[in-house]
Amino acid sequence: MNPSAAERHCYPMAPLIRYTLVLLYLALVLPLPALAPDGLRLWLLVMVPLGLVLVLAMVSERVELDGEGLRVGPAPWCAWLLRRSWQLQWDEVKALVPVGTSQGGRVYYVRTGQKAHLLPQRVENFEDFLGRFSSNSGIDISGVQRLTPPWTYKLLAASSGLMVAAELLVGGVRFSRGL
Repeated sequence: MNPSAAERHCYPMAPLIRYTLVLLYLALVLPLPALAPDGLRLWLLVMVPLGLVLVLAMVSERVELDGEGLRVGPAPWCAWLLRRSWQLQWDEVKALVPVGTSQGGRVYYVRTGQKAHLLPQRVENFEDFLGRFSSNSGIDISGVQRLTPPWTYKLLAASSGLMVAAELLVGGVRFSRGL
């Protein structure tokens, strides 16, 4: 085992993806309390921040690699909330299986003798992650790419940002008029 393989490397979700998903959540739910009937308004004012915490927990997923194996799971602050995680020792990894998606993309499953786990493709520093995954597992990763190209998230972020800006502008105009 080479010395760098013993080091622990942590790969959080790529910031472009994480912040885009949070911005999309805000764009979709911020206007709800203002549009809701009086009986639901207070309930929504409480639920929107709780939903934001849940979204932040979901985008906190991270991948950890070291000389012994691979672990995928949420950040420690929300592990009690999101118990979905998995880990494998390197000697358990048998293959990387590509599967086409209905949108024309390709996901990859890390196969063990008995199970398959989805290879994280939305991590920060994806190329470094793949290199370390390959060197530790012995699996060829030459055809593996990100699930979606960055321009799709940039477009979604811009659209979500415009929606939030428009909602704040309209809300500010309504507030200043006393509506």
